[in-house]
Amino acid sequence: MVRVGLISDTHSYLDPAVFTHFERCDEIWHIGDVGDEAILHDLRAFRPTYGVYGNIDGGNLRYDLPEDLVLEREGLKILMTHIGGLPGKFPARVKNLVRIHRPDLFICGHSHILRVLKGEGLVYINPGAAGHHGFHAVRTLMRMELSEGRISHLEAIELGRR
Repeated sequence: MVRVGLISDTHSYLDPAVFTHFERCDEIWHIGDVGDEAILHDLRAFRPTYGVYGNIDGGNLRYDLPEDLVLEREGLKILMTHIGGLPGKFPARVKNLVRIHRPDLFICGHSHILRVLKGEGLVYINPGAAGHHGFHAVRTLMRMELSEGRISHLEAIELGRR
């Protein structure tokens, strides 16, 4: 079993509560728009952290993080990218990635809207936005457990008002 903390759209702000909420996680996945490189450094010092860059991320983060990331954990194939759209409305680039990689789990950020959907043969997750920048009213994270090809204990976590 692997416990994963999902975070996106920090936009240069890392709430200290993240470390409490991700205390029991084995890994952290940041789904883009990190903002400040120090956020990635702090997360990596806390737990193994994987991620993708987002549209606001500058040169150093784009050098450090890929645009798209494919992982395999506990018998599940995971595809991450920052700007992903929605199942049934994926942009052409994402449709192609889904066709090539055939993920069980697709995770994206960008919209600042926490959402979990099933469609197109995959589970779609967007953990919302953990930072202060954007139109979202409440800052959010997610946690989940992956075990033997299954996703369980998927939780939405509210960090407070933007």
